[in-house]
Amino acid sequence: MHTVGVLDPKHAGTKGAVSQIGVTITDMKPHRIFAPDPDVLGRSALLSGMLCRLQGYEKDARLRALHDCVLFLQAQKMGFTVLTANVSDFDYLLQLIPSGRALFYRAGQ
Repeated sequence: MHTVGVLDPKHAGTKGAVSQIGVTITDMKPHRIFAPDPDVLGRSALLSGMLCRLQGYEKDARLRALHDCVLFLQAQKMGFTVLTANVSDFDYLLQLIPSGRALFYRAGQ
């Protein structure tokens, strides 16, 4: 939903993007939705602070780092593996929490 809030309402593509995001959310099956608990959120805030410091992130990248950390720790709690092309952040996360799991891929060119 952050993306919906960030999109420029005056841009020609915004209406279509918001519509597609709505379709994606509506299509999510309830048994596949996991809300992070206070423990995951608290540890994610600490971990994202460390990641921002290590990566030298400015303010605009800090929210993305927090989202990555919540995803990483929630996946760890559920026994899942994160599938991502974000090697730079998730490599650090794996170094900080080696019990987590991430599978990396390269975007096609």
